Amino acid sequence: MIREITTERIPIRMWLADLEAGALEQARNLANLPFARSHVALMPDCHQGFGMPIGGVVALDNVIIPNAVGVDIGCGMCAVKTTLTHVSTPALKAVMSDIRNVTPLGFKHHSKPQDTALMPQQEVDPEHMPVVAREYEKARYQVGTLGGGNHFIEIQKEDDGTIWIMIHSGSRNIGKQVADHYNRMAIDLNKQWKSPVPGSAQLAWLPYDSPQGQSYVSEMQYCVDFAFANRKLMMQRITAIFSDHFKGDFNAFPMINIAHNYASVEKHLGMELVVHRKGATLADEGTVGIIPGSQGTQSYIVKGKGNPQSFNSCSHGAGRIMGRKQAQRSLDLKEEIRKLEEQGIIHAVRTVRDLDEASGAYKNIDVVMKNQQDLVDILHELKPLAVVKG
Repeated sequence: MIREITTERIPIRMWLADLEAGALEQARNLANLPFARSHVALMPDCHQGFGMPIGGVVALDNVIIPNAVGVDIGCGMCAVKTTLTHVSTPALKAVMSDIRNVTPLGFKHHSKPQDTALMPQQEVDPEHMPVVAREYEKARYQVGTLGGGNHFIEIQKEDDGTIWIMIHSGSRNIGKQVADHYNRMAIDLNKQWKSPVPGSAQLAWLPYDSPQGQSYVSEMQYCVDFAFANRKLMMQRITAIFSDHFKGDFNAFPMINIAHNYASVEKHLGMELVVHRKGATLADEGTVGIIPGSQGTQSYIVKGKGNPQSFNSCSHGAGRIMGRKQAQRSLDLKEEIRKLEEQGIIHAVRTVRDLDEASGAYKNIDVVMKNQQDLVDILHELKPLAVVKG
């Protein structure tokens, strides 16, 4: 931990030295929630979000907050280590072209619904899970698609030359529909209950054990499972492409998967609490996780240390230092391209519009990793070779 703020109802414990004013105000709102317990934890990649800062962790007593999970429920990372130790640039370009052909990017979907066997295998009760039931058929067109924003597919290598495949993606539109539905519901109910939490905080809540809270939990968990199914399908199709181009075993190592937008009941402080991780990753002792860098910087496979001060959590990435529009206005396109091409990376920065995902828009991943040495150990450091962005 780098810094602690003790001016609010419960402390705010930070794994970074400086924090933008908007994110700090959101952290103060969390710390003053009457049902928040012990402290608020802010990871080293923390920055402003909606309601709760990205990179925030909070433990609540019998309460769940849709906005403290966010709209991309279950968004997370997966990675696969391959048996390859070398890929030429021409071969890599051919692989990336094939990946773009089989993986819809941005707002694009599949032209046909995918097999139901590729969806989460759980019964969907329309009364208990009305949003998932409504969106199920649409979601069949979206499973196995990347999405936009900071989502990516990246081919990487270790220092020994070993090639890795990494994917960052989430629950697509079904997650947003669930989040918006229950956030609206919570806002309406909080007004009826005359909630002590001000509406301006954007932290409308539901009692965890209420019918509304339990419906949200069920639909949230479905979205977490859908996001995993989404990443898993993309990875299967990408490893199949590698098999077409190279000799090697692309199923020799198990896929690492970890989410960073969800809430779960966990035991902390001798109590069962609802831990919300928004842009934060589980780092229980021994848990293997993934911390990606920004486009053009290294990523990490890590092992959690189980630090109770962070509610057994760590960062989910590098974290933004500027908003998307700000990055497009202020970053130098030629300079950002030069930095990528100097490293020989097959990148996705082409126009000013792409600058919102350039490395210059993100925090220094070296500093982020240094600030959380008490949260994780580094297992593998991976350098980018090629990236596909949504």
